[in-house]
Amino acid sequence: HIAFSVIKILIDSGEIAIDLDTIPAMPNDKSLEASEVYKRYDLHLHVPAGATPKDGPSAGITMATAIASILSGQKVDNKIAMTGELTLTGKVLPIGGLKEKLIAAYKSGVTKALIPEKNYERDLEDIPDEVKNALEIIAVRDVREVLQEALV
Repeated sequence: HIAFSVIKILIDSGEIAIDLDTIPAMPNDKSLEASEVYKRYDLHLHVPAGATPKDGPSAGITMATAIASILSGQKVDNKIAMTGELTLTGKVLPIGGLKEKLIAAYKSGVTKALIPEKNYERDLEDIPDEVKNALEIIAVRDVREVLQEALV
């Protein structure tokens, strides 16, 4: 039962990342119609450590960024962390466990973190000052903002 829940959550996030009508607003201004993506590419999302319990679709923006990187040929900034649920319309929704995620990002050496705007508005007071001072924490509302920050 746990494995099914994990798979369903990850599949839901993956479907959202792939099922956007277009992969929008790449920095090189190329948008790809979803039908073209399906015709040209076989996309496989591998999520290691599948036995580790997951509690939500927080990897939605990360999966969308990975796909956009592959399709555009642009690299993802290797000093960035991100978390956020992604809707079918490209909106970034809040997630749980922000404090733990930002502490882990800080400990891993990243310098920038993308988080949902709602989490930015309501959860930053829970984050240790050491972490807030070390990370550039950026609130994002939609996938376009995510890609502008993440792709280099």
